[in-house]
Amino acid sequence: MRHIPRKRFSQNFLVDSQVVHNIVRAILPLKNDLLVEIGPGLGALTKPLLSSLNHLHVIEIDRDIVARLQQENTVKELTVHSSDALKFDFFTLGTNLRVVGNLPYNISTPILFHLSKFSKNICDMHFMLQKEVVDRMVALPSTSSYGRLSIMLQSHFEMEKLFTVPPESFLPIPKVQSAIVRMIPLKQKVVDEDKEVLFSTIVAAAFSQRRKTLRNTLQDYLKPEDFETLKIEPRLRAENLSIAQFVAITNHLIG
Repeated sequence: MRHIPRKRFSQNFLVDSQVVHNIVRAILPLKNDLLVEIGPGLGALTKPLLSSLNHLHVIEIDRDIVARLQQENTVKELTVHSSDALKFDFFTLGTNLRVVGNLPYNISTPILFHLSKFSKNICDMHFMLQKEVVDRMVALPSTSSYGRLSIMLQSHFEMEKLFTVPPESFLPIPKVQSAIVRMIPLKQKVVDEDKEVLFSTIVAAAFSQRRKTLRNTLQDYLKPEDFETLKIEPRLRAENLSIAQFVAITNHLIG
């Protein structure tokens, strides 16, 4: 049965067997791993994962693909969660969870933020994403790609860009390059849990007008004497601050 990719689900199906092999080799699945795949699609990654695992969980929003997966696989080897990954409660799957997937590019950032809420139950994650997004995720301060996404994810995960994937590896062929990223939850968070809301607010405010200085973007939070106490130059822009400096601002405001 032929499946027509649906634009509303941002479906671009991986068809390059060598890329699939490289992804599975990067994941290195073991028989007893508790692994969940987001957006299995037509099963390019699902099938080789099943051959390496005792059991696999998949999360799929497209009901036609859900029906296909349930028809082609037994419940002993595959559990299909017919759900939106943005609303899925990953705590229900247990601990030491390994998450993989070719994430829909139109909602990849919200999914990453959603998954960060479950980081204490996650062992590692491997995702295919738009290359530009991966570059932003792993970016360092004072670079053009460094921003809110870099800081918010790096405050929860250690991340590594593994390799790029050309557009020709998919059908339909997307207009952008893709990349594989590995994400491992930090053993100790850089921000205390009770300070995360303020931390996120400060980072968002600092990057709300990227070309403006911190004196302007954080004027509702920091006075001139605060900058002096923190030893942060108010004429800098948000992109010039490290995660540690944003943490310092948060701790200073909470006292």
